[in-house]
Amino acid sequence: MKKTISILVVALFGLAAAAQQTGSITLEMLTEIRGGYAGTPADKAIRNALNAASITVLAANAENAGMIDTQFTDRVKTWGITDQKSSGRCWLFTGLNVLRAAASEKHNLGDFRFSQNYNFFYDQLEKANLFLQAVIDTRDKPFDDREVDWLFSNPISDGGTFTGVANLVMKYGVVPADAMPETLSANSTSAMATQLKTLLRRDGLQLRQTPAGVKAKDLPAYLQQQKVAMLKDVYHVLALCLGEPPAEFTWKGRTYTPKAFYQELLGYDLEHNYVMLMNDPCREYGKVYEIQYDRHLYDGQNWLYVNLPVERIKEMAIASIKANKAMYFSCDVGKFLDRAKGVADLNNFDYESLLGVDLSMDKRQRVMTHASGSSHAMTLIAVDLQGGKPQKWMVENSWGASSGYQGNIIMTDEWFDEYMFRLVVEKQFVPADVLKMLDQKPILLPAWDPMFLGEE
Repeated sequence: MKKTISILVVALFGLAAAAQQTGSITLEMLTEIRGGYAGTPADKAIRNALNAASITVLAANAENAGMIDTQFTDRVKTWGITDQKSSGRCWLFTGLNVLRAAASEKHNLGDFRFSQNYNFFYDQLEKANLFLQAVIDTRDKPFDDREVDWLFSNPISDGGTFTGVANLVMKYGVVPADAMPETLSANSTSAMATQLKTLLRRDGLQLRQTPAGVKAKDLPAYLQQQKVAMLKDVYHVLALCLGEPPAEFTWKGRTYTPKAFYQELLGYDLEHNYVMLMNDPCREYGKVYEIQYDRHLYDGQNWLYVNLPVERIKEMAIASIKANKAMYFSCDVGKFLDRAKGVADLNNFDYESLLGVDLSMDKRQRVMTHASGSSHAMTLIAVDLQGGKPQKWMVENSWGASSGYQGNIIMTDEWFDEYMFRLVVEKQFVPADVLKMLDQKPILLPAWDPMFLGEE
């Protein structure tokens, strides 16, 4: 009897082991997989080369090594290259560069620059408030709720969008660069960001707790009181790292508040003067979308965009450039970019030939699988038209004057199709049928949607 039981146990364990191997790499499967690698002399040569140089270096297409034509039929007048350095503030540099181009042209200011540090200070303070208030709003949900989990995974960042620029400028104004200069922490944000995230996560946990003795009717006021105390700590950290923003300053012999300065230099309503356009092939075109929490201020607007085919977006971009109006533009900048030349071209690299695999996906598939998304903002300033058709485009970057092509990046039109995502244009260049689309009730997407990728 004992022997029979032992045999049965062994058999059951054998079945369990076999079941566990279903979907696993078995010895037989590994043998088959190994058989797919021929180890030819060509494979050996590539392996040796990869031991001495990176994949990107070896995949560079020698047939495309020459510099692209740098002439453009239409170009916006610009006033010098900025440098975000080791920070994710491209969205802020780009937005302020768009405003700088307009202000310099209007008032003949030459190489005038706004202070990115000033608006960044309030960006971080407002994002801290957005997180803390969102924690209060969701405190009745379980901690493993997806929205709550997302909040604590993303308490604050230095990335953003043009909507953030518009909301921050309209609420806090702008100041010249020398009124609040850059600091080490502004230029290299990671260390400050790490401490702010820890501080906010700790504070968020406290806001989800109800202390003994606090009555239900007094809880809302208590939570707001706690939030203000927490924001004092955030302000303290920001003031130490970035400096304290000026309430007023002197420029050309006159004293201004930041909001009065913006009114004098430009004065138009940033929140209603522009339309945000997106090319997202995963979503239906002709619809308006917004993304939950994709904003900088609790009382601001989520990133809201009209989703259009890329051809429609190009029409508006060309009209804006011809009118000497720079635009906020974002893309997946790291794909097929030759950083030394400053050229984004699908033919720059041939990874498939080097590695012997098929990497092909269309734009929709790349977005769906998180293989591509809007990662960096720049200022669109030029287009080269041949027979009315765009051949290439150019953006003013914020990686310094020595980066790329004289601080700029040139994009082929084919690259533009594949890796452009967002464009912000003045309403005057938007056709009536597109403006009509804005009357729709926006479709709300969750914060974890692939298009929630604040430009850095």
